[in-house]
Amino acid sequence: MLSDTHHYIDDQILLYCAEADEIWHAGDIGSAVVADRLSSLKPLKAVWGNIDDDKMRRRFEETLVFNCEGLKIMIIHIGGTPGKYPEKVKSSIHLHKPAVFICGHSHMLKIQRDPNFPMLYINPGAAGQIGFHQVRTMVRFTIQGNDIGNMEVVELGKRGRLS
Repeated sequence: MLSDTHHYIDDQILLYCAEADEIWHAGDIGSAVVADRLSSLKPLKAVWGNIDDDKMRRRFEETLVFNCEGLKIMIIHIGGTPGKYPEKVKSSIHLHKPAVFICGHSHMLKIQRDPNFPMLYINPGAAGQIGFHQVRTMVRFTIQGNDIGNMEVVELGKRGRLS
């Protein structure tokens, strides 16, 4: 799972994505080139972000809700943080009742149980080169039945250092 690639893709991102069953992208993909490279590896589930153009907004949804191994997953780009969700996001959480809520936008890696909703909150940070983050990150984990396991933060190196 990744977010905020901002037009950037490298062999390291592709290597980790190739090991996944599915690739989940929480927005600010940046270009069809990035989306196409990811979707050529594995099935891509993605949402558009605030930097994504009209073509990307036609290709992907603003909010994606789906089931994976019996768990309801919800992805949106600008999702806020636990206790500080925008009203529109809070309404979607109430409506869909996801077990896992994934968002991007802030470039700040954060994984925690939400104290107000029975769900796991995940922001995978930013995998791209643009932004204030210092280390590029993504997250991977397994889902088996109702269990989320093997949660791992993948550090992709320092921002600004092209590999």
